[in-house]
Amino acid sequence: MLQAGTLVLLLGKAHIARGANVVAVRMWPAEDYTRVTIESDALLKTNSFMVKDPPRLAVDIEGVDLLPGLRELVGQLKSDDPNIAGLRVAQNAPTIVRLVIDLKHDIKPQIFNLQPVAAYQHRLVFDLYPAAPPDPLVQMVAQRTQADAAASERAARLLGLETEGLARTQPHDPLGDLIERSQRGTAPPPETPADTPSAPPTEPSAVAKAPLPPGPSKQRPGGGGAIGKPRPTERLIVVALDPGHGGEDPGAIGPKGTQEKQVVLQIARKLRDRINATTVNGNPMRAFMTRDADFFVPLQTRVAKAQRVRADLFISIHADAFYNARPQGASVYALSTRGASSAAARWIADKENQADLVGGLNVRAQNATIQRALLDMSTTAQINDSRKIATNLLGEVGRLGKLHKPRVEHANFAVLRAPDIPSVLVETAFISNPDEERRLRDPKYQDDLADALMRGIVKYFEANPPLARNRTV
Repeated sequence: MLQAGTLVLLLGKAHIARGANVVAVRMWPAEDYTRVTIESDALLKTNSFMVKDPPRLAVDIEGVDLLPGLRELVGQLKSDDPNIAGLRVAQNAPTIVRLVIDLKHDIKPQIFNLQPVAAYQHRLVFDLYPAAPPDPLVQMVAQRTQADAAASERAARLLGLETEGLARTQPHDPLGDLIERSQRGTAPPPETPADTPSAPPTEPSAVAKAPLPPGPSKQRPGGGGAIGKPRPTERLIVVALDPGHGGEDPGAIGPKGTQEKQVVLQIARKLRDRINATTVNGNPMRAFMTRDADFFVPLQTRVAKAQRVRADLFISIHADAFYNARPQGASVYALSTRGASSAAARWIADKENQADLVGGLNVRAQNATIQRALLDMSTTAQINDSRKIATNLLGEVGRLGKLHKPRVEHANFAVLRAPDIPSVLVETAFISNPDEERRLRDPKYQDDLADALMRGIVKYFEANPPLARNRTV
């Protein structure tokens, strides 16, 4: 009898006797969803059905024979996978293998094929989205709580103290209070969230969702007065951090094998900790990460998450690459809908905009209207504010090391198209340059880079405080 959290899956490179050959099998667990990928040298066809009690997904993969003794995925499934309890596989009929995925709760599965792209051959993908998807607002509170707990444990170890009970001494959390009060029915109803789901459209869930912080003013998105001394506000300043790539999409890869998706996540976590410990003009700051683990997030979903938490600023963090090792230096980009500021900026934007192809976007599940709207909805005010924060960030990063270009660059990055949020993309260095790859791996350099970005963020909000929002708390 299989126990929950165990894995018995006999898939291997040589498990196909006829038809396609399996090249690799991978798993990407995350709270948002868990992905299982079977990569093969030919297209695989499937039939699937759900069983509700206990919840499980059965998938018949056609044109394959199972050979015993090959367990490439044994050990890949972790007991703390948020969505999968176990995996089983058997020869259901000649040339048909049945894969059964035991689930921890109800899910809305997406099963689709991806054509060969980049280093990948044909991919058969199982995306397992929770039927009650996680709310980015609740995730933001959880990210803060987890970061505070980790920091307290580190401090306790340094001081030789016991860690028990440290969670009870955490600082006041105004956003958490807002969410808690709303769930007790004492806060106003939420506004309608952005119509870009992180999971496929589902029927309304019976699970209560946290409210949106009141929406941004119709004035310029960055807030602040146009002339005179900035007027302080009394509310949280929310900064959305977007570590690029993730999951099936490693991003750029350095000469020593350093993956962009890993180093930018490390930098984003360091910057998150600094943001959460900072107050500007009397206003506490809060960071939200579009991903805090190694999984793929579509570009438009990254924007939608930032809109859901009503972010005041969006910073996408990347590491650049080129065909040869010579280019070096950091760059900061703002959105341009009228063409790129240079051929290099256009090339980089095109490369970053292909992340959905490599990461594995299920095109059939995307809302075509939303995709078209994202191309045109950025406003002049948003672009102007983006240039201001980009200038501040570039100046601070330039004090740390070499810049690739001494000015803010502009290009049509898909991830910068939120109309109501100043948005910038930071290329921290050229990971294709051996010296810069080494620096990106260095925790000290990551700390220095996070400090520089933090100085730029504070400088921006000191001069451009976000407009006050009407609140009942």
